[in-house]
Amino acid sequence: MTASATVTHRVRSRHERIALLGRLLAVPGAADREVGLSPAEAVAALAELLEQDPSPSRIWLTLAVLTSALPPSADVVAWRRRVRLDGAEALLALRPARRMRRRPVSVLEGGVVVDVHHTARTDLETGIQRVVVNVMRRWTAADRPMTIVGWLPGDEGFELLGERWDHAQAASRTTSGTRPVVVPWRSTYLLPELAVEADRLDRLQSLAQYSGSATAVVGYDCVPLTVPETAGGGMRGAFARNLAAVAWFDRVATISEAAAVEYRGWARMVEAAGIEGPQISAVVLADESVPSDASSVSIRDLVRDGHPLVLCVGSHEPRKNHLAVLHAAELVWRDGVDFDLLFVGGNAWNSARFLERLGELQRSGRPVRSLRRVDDATLAALYRRAAFSVFPSVNEGYGLPIVESLALGTPVITSAFGSMREIATSGSVLVDPRDDRSIADAIAGLLRDEPRRAALADEAGSRAVRSWEAYADELWSFMVHGGHGRTGPQSNSGVS
Repeated sequence: MTASATVTHRVRSRHERIALLGRLLAVPGAADREVGLSPAEAVAALAELLEQDPSPSRIWLTLAVLTSALPPSADVVAWRRRVRLDGAEALLALRPARRMRRRPVSVLEGGVVVDVHHTARTDLETGIQRVVVNVMRRWTAADRPMTIVGWLPGDEGFELLGERWDHAQAASRTTSGTRPVVVPWRSTYLLPELAVEADRLDRLQSLAQYSGSATAVVGYDCVPLTVPETAGGGMRGAFARNLAAVAWFDRVATISEAAAVEYRGWARMVEAAGIEGPQISAVVLADESVPSDASSVSIRDLVRDGHPLVLCVGSHEPRKNHLAVLHAAELVWRDGVDFDLLFVGGNAWNSARFLERLGELQRSGRPVRSLRRVDDATLAALYRRAAFSVFPSVNEGYGLPIVESLALGTPVITSAFGSMREIATSGSVLVDPRDDRSIADAIAGLLRDEPRRAALADEAGSRAVRSWEAYADELWSFMVHGGHGRTGPQSNSGVS
């Protein structure tokens, strides 16, 4: 009986034999201990399997388990050629990098792998991260069968973080060289956040091409393509590389119909390169209000009593159009209308001009302030205190501040196109974000017309609310099962 035949009794397929033998070779002494093979016999068995059919998927899996990393597509292609020319022995001599040798390699077959590398490690609250946190909390509460992963140092592969969101957060913020390296194989890989690192994207593209896994990503927007002048120079190239990887994915769940239109336009370009491209479907975000428990800050310390408050929520990157809000507000103040203007949101790329103009207005005595960050309860209290909010962005995949404001019965001034027009169906005033006078007229009009504000507030309060639970359920259904409203048991073999 040959060495490979000895292993055949223990596993069902050649791919499974490759995974098993690769793991055995990656751990000194394991081959003899687990299946009665010497290292030389294990090498011979795996070489025989690879030389019979050195398919890209088999090369990918062998590289992953031998090196404790997800191989990029270029490595898979190069090693496939070499195996065909020279045999499999050179490939089987590979070993993990020295820093990886203490980590076990765990092949996950038939499960769901959720990649939350950035969100698990940070306290930032960008729109994307707020979506990810809300989804992961709901998936955990619903006992969704998932293996949560982050990325190893150098973006070489996945490390296991846990099966619950709270456990994953705790694990991601501690340093450990012993957490298992996870290799998804014929599983389902989900990416609910935005990946822009070149090495990470190269390896994700290869996973989508060769691992036999279904792959799905949340599509937030195509802003670096549609309005590239509003994105940082590095982001334009990074986002193009993101799309190059996502072209090989199976599904993109966009957060609005407007974002779906953008992604479908991109997908038609991908087809011209001979790539089938992913299925694209809108899974529209939740629009419920932010939590409103007791605030840790008294809003009386933030705004003047007896004066209307105009609230603007979001980061200060150029796309959010906050310079236009400042200019529009100054026009209204000069017309003799007295009100407070409050920005809530962190600084972002190219926010220096906004901060400079904000300082000028403050020094001239205008009642305008900017808060970098507040907790959810304080934000909810500010929405309720505001006469209305303003969100005249140049482009958005969705616009969470719009629905947060409306869900609390506060009218919104927002842009008259794209996702913002899509979600601001009631309780809103639509403006041209590229016309400062249009924004100023809308602000002045609402400040002077209290009955209209009240009518818009009633419209906002009567809106049907879509919960985060509903969004998370539909997102899981589409990303894991490929269809809306489709539910059923999902196999998860656990990390082996």
